[in-house]
Amino acid sequence: MKFYFSTRSKLSVLVVAFLVSLFIFGSIDISSADVDAVMAEITELKARIAALESKLIQQQKQVTETEQKVSKIESIPDILEGISIGAGATFILQGTHNANGDDLLSKGDDVTDASYSIDIEIEKEFEDYAKAFIHLEAGGGQGVEDELKVFSNVNRDADNDENLRLTEAWYEHYLTALPLTITFGKIDATCFIDTNEYANDEGGQFLGRIFRNSPTIEFADNAAGIRLGFEPLDFLDLEFVLMDGDSDWEDMFKEMFIATQLNLKPNLFNRAGNYRLIGWFNGREHTKWLEQAKTTKSSFGFGLSFDQELTDNLGAFFRYGWQNPKIFLNGEDYSLEHSWSTGLQLSGSLWNREDDVLGLAYGLIYPSDEYKEAQNRAAKSEGHLELYYSYKVNDHFTFSPDLGLNP
Repeated sequence: MKFYFSTRSKLSVLVVAFLVSLFIFGSIDISSADVDAVMAEITELKARIAALESKLIQQQKQVTETEQKVSKIESIPDILEGISIGAGATFILQGTHNANGDDLLSKGDDVTDASYSIDIEIEKEFEDYAKAFIHLEAGGGQGVEDELKVFSNVNRDADNDENLRLTEAWYEHYLTALPLTITFGKIDATCFIDTNEYANDEGGQFLGRIFRNSPTIEFADNAAGIRLGFEPLDFLDLEFVLMDGDSDWEDMFKEMFIATQLNLKPNLFNRAGNYRLIGWFNGREHTKWLEQAKTTKSSFGFGLSFDQELTDNLGAFFRYGWQNPKIFLNGEDYSLEHSWSTGLQLSGSLWNREDDVLGLAYGLIYPSDEYKEAQNRAAKSEGHLELYYSYKVNDHFTFSPDLGLNP
């Protein structure tokens, strides 16, 4: 947007020159009064011209300010380009039969509780293979989790903190020459380790914690960290995560959580699949079950996470995890040794509901023998069965009845 102005300020000079020439050559007889009148007019013209020039300068300043404002407004689309904002809310109503929590007025109560969570995600993509990400969360209620005493609870979405808080904030850059993806900031390790296509989203898939991630992996809470993702081949990628183990942002390298994941994607029978091998290390303080006067600085374990497309409408998954059974994380009152889970996901396209999903899963958790011996407990393995149906009402609302059992 451009503005153009023009004016002439040479009038007085031309008039004076004309009068002088007439006076010199005697072409006109000019009296003193005439000269005074002409000079008065010239003075008045000069004053008007000066006023016009002053007004023009003010107008030019206003034009410059307007152009600067317009430039800022025109640059807003450039700033917003590549930004995507997503928001969602999950509301859960849960009931449990014969609850066994320690805080119940009487054992074996039937309880019905609710919970909700809100997520806001903001992502900005840049031209040089980079992006930034911010995740805000809030929620309320625990569902029936506080009514149950189990090794792996039944509402992974429960978020009993109504304060809006920053749970993730990171910058990511992709190096095409290697190829290597670097992510650093406040990160969530479960977004990169122990992932799964059919059992990794409590908001849209299985709700039970055993089906979201292996309960035998001592994941650090969201904290400062760095992730490296290496993809040398189409059928192979490698993830590496290094982060603050106790999530307090102090003594960063004192108690680290380190995990790596090797993912093979063989494309069996032209069907997508992921076969992940996981290893992890947690540097926080642990105590030996049978020698509780002694402490050790770390624990470790490994896991598997498989998912395989079987047909156009059917997929399957399997998880297994193991951790050092001789020790427990300080602050915990039990430890696990093994866990496994498996399940199926069926697309609703079979009954003309393309966006609906039916899921079924079963898993077992095994407490460590050292825990049972130290606590003089006859703790048995804990089973989890879950069935859900995700019914898409419209583009903005999904209804999902869910049934969970501890057989």
